[in-house]
Amino acid sequence: MFANVLIANRGEIACRVTRTARRLGLRTIALATPADRGALHTRLADEAHEIGEGGDGYLDGEAIVALAKRVGAECIHPGYGFLSENADFADLCGQAGVAFVGPSPTAMRALGLKHAAKALMAKLGVPVAPGYHGDNQGSKFLREKAYEIGYPVLIKAVAGGGGRGMRRVDAHVEFEAALEAASREAANAFGDPRVLIEKFIAEPRHIEVQVFGDRHGAVVHLFERDCSLQRRRQKVVEESPAPVLAEATRAAICEAAVAAARAVGYAGAGTVEFLVDPARGEGAGGFYFLEMNARLQVEHPVTEAVTGLDLVEWQFRVAAGEPLPRTQDQIGRDGWAIEARLNAEDPETGFLPSPGRIVALRLDPGPGLRVDAGVEADDEVTPFYDSLIAKLIAHAPTRREALAKLRAALADALVVGPKTNLGFLDALLADPAVAMGGVDVGFIDAHAAALGAEPRPPDPRAVVAGAAALIAAAPKGEAADPWSVSDSFELLAPRRVGCEFLVDGRLERLAAIEAGGARAFAFADGRAVPETGPTPLVTRVAQAAYVLSGGRQIIVERVDPLAGAAAGGGEESGDVVAPMHGRVIALSVAEGDSVAAGQRLAVVEAMKMEHPLLAPRAGRATRLAVTLGDIVEQGQRLVTVDET
Repeated sequence: MFANVLIANRGEIACRVTRTARRLGLRTIALATPADRGALHTRLADEAHEIGEGGDGYLDGEAIVALAKRVGAECIHPGYGFLSENADFADLCGQAGVAFVGPSPTAMRALGLKHAAKALMAKLGVPVAPGYHGDNQGSKFLREKAYEIGYPVLIKAVAGGGGRGMRRVDAHVEFEAALEAASREAANAFGDPRVLIEKFIAEPRHIEVQVFGDRHGAVVHLFERDCSLQRRRQKVVEESPAPVLAEATRAAICEAAVAAARAVGYAGAGTVEFLVDPARGEGAGGFYFLEMNARLQVEHPVTEAVTGLDLVEWQFRVAAGEPLPRTQDQIGRDGWAIEARLNAEDPETGFLPSPGRIVALRLDPGPGLRVDAGVEADDEVTPFYDSLIAKLIAHAPTRREALAKLRAALADALVVGPKTNLGFLDALLADPAVAMGGVDVGFIDAHAAALGAEPRPPDPRAVVAGAAALIAAAPKGEAADPWSVSDSFELLAPRRVGCEFLVDGRLERLAAIEAGGARAFAFADGRAVPETGPTPLVTRVAQAAYVLSGGRQIIVERVDPLAGAAAGGGEESGDVVAPMHGRVIALSVAEGDSVAAGQRLAVVEAMKMEHPLLAPRAGRATRLAVTLGDIVEQGQRLVTVDET
């Protein structure tokens, strides 16, 4: 076994690798960019080193290997994402005499890159979705191939995964813009802009198999996982076993996965992914090969829960040259495990990332409940990386019990600061179709609005609770204390004092009412405040109150009566503002250009995802306030479109 390990990753996976490494007696060495300075994974490690500038550095393979040599690291664990599937990085490690905790570069090139993996699987007789998986990356050529395949098609990054570098295209005229965006996103996330084109399969299920191989020729599977609950091709909830799956299909998928790994002498952890098409029947013909991830997966804890194994320990042992700890017939599965990804994102604004400081955090593990988190209270969720806060994994004898345990954990969870998908996750797991199991990959996108992923007015009880908390904190007699106002006498009526607040940045007018010694609040526009409903939880920070109610968060702030309401942007003003903190990675307009309504003006990247900003109306671009590469704050004006 190794004496130490350099963990070339961040967040919850770096924390998770650190825990196993320490249990095995390895000294842990963390790295972090300046944007990640002081992050939890660096605090848990035995030592930490800074790399790169700003938010960059985790993709700089040469610098990471040089650091490993300088600090005497015997091996590098890449986690997932970043360099975990980069064969060139694995080559660099080998050349430097540092063990790479993962498959060989040869196996990675054969299976880790999607186009090569599809060619191999086709040779093995495994069905592959129709598409183009070749090397020609010319935009005109790929556009022609998409037309030949037939729309809708998927453009997918050759390297990496997680929905990044992926675009669905429904019409020929949309192809070039989608290709440009997918290639750029793939290059930013994985350092490889290449893509492939494949036919979009309607209503499949996403089933994947965890495989493991060693350097002595042994290959096993650790059963399958169902990852069909996805939003825009990004996984949200995963489970093992896969519910409502024919045993013939389950067996055929596991057999195909092992055959693929064995064909290239695969050593280490890998995941072979398939689309199960109910229209194709059961057994070996009932699925398409999708891709292989030549690394550990985000959802690996559900496999660990049902098998009782530590997959990171297996990774270290295989990288050290040891045989697999168990043979296939020694690997059993016990009970059911379900994982939910808790993200810093706002479901009501299209799941826009919600970076910021975590004011308070409560995610308590317990019997049958595991929490893999990459942050603690007072940590910052930065805009430079993905939005994952933590994974909650429930394990129980039955699926129903696991679901109930996970829902209870979500109900008890507390995240104050960034907006999160807590309420959305609870609504998703409570849906009758999800409770029954067997939904397809389009379920969330088809039912997003019903699950709460649409703009909704804030809970009146939450608004009032936030206002009351701020007023209670105001020194008696000051302007912020309406109960002390002396000029609000009303004959034969309750005493009313108007007060203004900002609720998530929008002006809200309330009335503080006092009658018969009782105090209450009412909305100035007459909206009722329900007497029953979720009890809001208020956390006050300086002049703001963070209010949680039913998994949703609002921020209530006092309005300075002398400052007046600030004018906002949007369609009426023509201002185009940044929807979140991020970086301008594309700028398609210059000062004075004529633009059409809906035309793309810029692209802001946040948390490894791209967000196009469109013209709110036709007109002329004026007051251009940013340049390519600028870091922008949420709400910052980028450009104004004046009517012509």
